[in-house]
Amino acid sequence: MAGRSTASTRPKPPQRRRISKSSNPKFLKDPKLLFSSALLLCDAILVALIIAYVPYTKIDWDAYMSQVSGFLGGERDYANLKGDTGPLVYPAGFLYFYSAIQYVTGGQVHPAQILFGILYIINLGIILFIYGKTDVVPWWALILLCLSKRVHSIFVLRLFNDCLAMMLLYASLASLLYQKWHLGLIIFSGAVSIKMNVLLYAPPLLLLMLKAMSIGRVISALAGAALVQILLGMPFIMSHPFAYISRAFNLGRVFIHFWSVNFKFVPEPIFVSKAFAISLLIAHLGLLTAFAHYRWCMHEGGLFKFLYSRLDPIKLKFALTSSFPLKKSFNIHSSNRVLRKEYIVTTMFVGNFVGIVCARSLHYQFYSWYFHSLPYLLWKTPFPTVLRILLFIGMEFCWNVFPSNLYSSAMLFFLHIVILVGLWSAPSEYPFVDNKASPENKDK
Repeated sequence: MAGRSTASTRPKPPQRRRISKSSNPKFLKDPKLLFSSALLLCDAILVALIIAYVPYTKIDWDAYMSQVSGFLGGERDYANLKGDTGPLVYPAGFLYFYSAIQYVTGGQVHPAQILFGILYIINLGIILFIYGKTDVVPWWALILLCLSKRVHSIFVLRLFNDCLAMMLLYASLASLLYQKWHLGLIIFSGAVSIKMNVLLYAPPLLLLMLKAMSIGRVISALAGAALVQILLGMPFIMSHPFAYISRAFNLGRVFIHFWSVNFKFVPEPIFVSKAFAISLLIAHLGLLTAFAHYRWCMHEGGLFKFLYSRLDPIKLKFALTSSFPLKKSFNIHSSNRVLRKEYIVTTMFVGNFVGIVCARSLHYQFYSWYFHSLPYLLWKTPFPTVLRILLFIGMEFCWNVFPSNLYSSAMLFFLHIVILVGLWSAPSEYPFVDNKASPENKDK
């Protein structure tokens, strides 16, 4: 009895203790998570110091406040909503967001800088989250996301609406990583309602939706995004629809040659010509088609076979033969398939970068449109690490030359082309995860 009692009272292996001990080292051994947390803290301190000691540069803030004041005063005709820099050229979401900002800050610059400093940290946190969900950029290279003098200036010294638009875009992308396509499209539409540059992401996003969802779900997601635009613009559509649509969604604006950062080396008569604009548009569409056909849809047999499979799957099922080994393990006609996170981020970032390369004019605040994707894009190229870092430094240098000149703009264009060639040279990624039974397979 005593022996039996001794055996029963013998202490058992500390399983619970082992579990708690193993969970902590897992967190402590994750360099990306630790380094990202440290970056957020350090950048928050840096932003606070910039706000405290670097003089604010007044550019568009007064114009934003004038336009918002007109809206809050009851004006619903976009033709009459103007500021110091000219008429209002942004969709209705811009007015709602900056009305809220005016209410919180009282229209004062310093409180607005603090608010935008918070938005900067939130934006950086979302971006670090996206990087953490992929295994492309090494943990130490995440510091590049915090080293841009120009981007800090865009957020807390200029208070541009580009900051809000891109923060929502990255929030939308984070939703897509969890296959939340309808939610992602709603947030994406909210970003477009602040500034239309977000539409550069629309072509790759549509392609991803066609890969991940049935046609019916794609249509319902697009309808939800369109509904957001209609609801936000309703006060203006009901009163002065032509003025709203023509000004808020004007795709034919001609920018001033002096402020161009990327095409300052092009003579002004050519820069403002319609032929130059059409040439860039053709280049944009051609590059998107080439990337979609030879890179993004390579494992489905190319863009046109993929589109045909989505639009006419019954006929294609009997007409196509397998020409890629990876097709044997997946049926390309299935719907609601889970896309790999890395594939989603790569397609979105590369699609936007193609639009950046072909943009007729990039102003200084437009750097925020793609800066945070640069480390990811650079590490997707087959270049050695030293060249990647040199390309990053060169980009940052070009964007900090003020005003831009023939040499800085030509250098920027050259760097864009080098990165684009590197992205084209990278191997094509397989789009889908292996486990179709994943809980992420359902679009909620």
